[in-house]
Amino acid sequence: MQLGGISAMGLTLPDLLHAEENTGLGAPAKSCIFIHQYGGLSQLDSWDMKPNAPQEVRGPYKPIKTATPGFQICELMPRLAKLSEQYAVIRSMTHNQSDHKKANSMLLAGREQPAIDDPSFGAMVAKLRPSSASIPDHVWLQKFGGGAAPPDHTYLTGGRLGAAYAPMLIGEKHDDNPASTQFRVRAFDSPKDLSEEQLQNRLDLLKSAQRFSPVANTLEFESFETHQQRSFDLLYGKEAKEAFNIEREGEKVRDRYGRNPLGQNLLLARRLIESGVRLVNVAAWTGLVAGEKFVSVETWDMHGNADVGIFENGWNGLPFALPRTDQAVATLLEDLKDRGLLDTTLVVLVGEFGRTPKISKGAKRIGRNHWPNCYSAMIAGAGIQGGCVYGESDKQAAYVKSNPVTLEDFTATLFAAMNINPASPLGLDGFTSPASRGNPIKALF
Repeated sequence: MQLGGISAMGLTLPDLLHAEENTGLGAPAKSCIFIHQYGGLSQLDSWDMKPNAPQEVRGPYKPIKTATPGFQICELMPRLAKLSEQYAVIRSMTHNQSDHKKANSMLLAGREQPAIDDPSFGAMVAKLRPSSASIPDHVWLQKFGGGAAPPDHTYLTGGRLGAAYAPMLIGEKHDDNPASTQFRVRAFDSPKDLSEEQLQNRLDLLKSAQRFSPVANTLEFESFETHQQRSFDLLYGKEAKEAFNIEREGEKVRDRYGRNPLGQNLLLARRLIESGVRLVNVAAWTGLVAGEKFVSVETWDMHGNADVGIFENGWNGLPFALPRTDQAVATLLEDLKDRGLLDTTLVVLVGEFGRTPKISKGAKRIGRNHWPNCYSAMIAGAGIQGGCVYGESDKQAAYVKSNPVTLEDFTATLFAAMNINPASPLGLDGFTSPASRGNPIKALF
């Protein structure tokens, strides 16, 4: 009866809900929106421009002033330029892996040499800082796709922490996002042919059977029982369903974020954070130009191989993708600040690597190839010092000149911003396998 009761609930939600105690530093819990510029953003055409470099390096865009004296960014990001006092930019991210799949796996785990069962940053946050609300701890918006995608186990499971820390995935296909008129969250659908009363009866039966079981009073079963109850509450409660219902947002708000996949997913991410979700991962898929056919969600892999040049107005080009990102991310920062959430919400914008300094001819158009030696990241909120530029690249943004930032140090910084001790043990023995072996960058706080 005990084993049968485990599956008898028939729930469609993934095993991501749990009842772990908050094992952080005792400081207030914070949340995170982690935006993946999947494919690798060009540092030279965004955060680390080199206007004095040769034409084949600097590209066609001009730098513009920001609200921070001496800090310039690309002219395609005018709204973020005005908000520079709200975020920090790291110009010295570095590692040595130029393969998409491996580099993405490294970024997700926060390690240059991740093990096959290493949990992702999101899974670790869900373990160490679970939400107390009747809502998932960890949500992933827009699944990776295409040749650059890392294996599903690197981000859609909890790794060695277990399935309880896997994210709820929303958006398995490119058009399965809130920008589509057909979008609907199906995770809360009830099992077919089972009424709420029938499910409640099964839950009551399981509780009754528990009294006669030798494992009834173990911590493992207690955690599982709570997980089952939270799953039931999600199916028939209002809190989570309302959080995922983006239709409750006004038309003006939705227009502010941009009527494209990234804009609408970031609006949904804000709703989820506001409702108690601890971490939301968002793949920065910016959509398609009118009339384009779908190729991949690898917006930022701008080789010129997808029949769109890096400087052309198409789904895989900067003139299309970067302004939409500027609009969506700037609106997110403004919205979080207006709602009093920016101090408690970390916003991360980064790809798995950067692009080559020299522009080259791809298979069909011009582009920039993979370049992990030196690239940029933006982080904001949660105590991060705004108007800060950390690290320096050389004259062509090819190599780090000062203050190199490894993936370990980057991830440790994110943990620290969320009031999570990077050294928190995640091993089964309770004292090994720290969440991160890196050192937080103190200058960013």
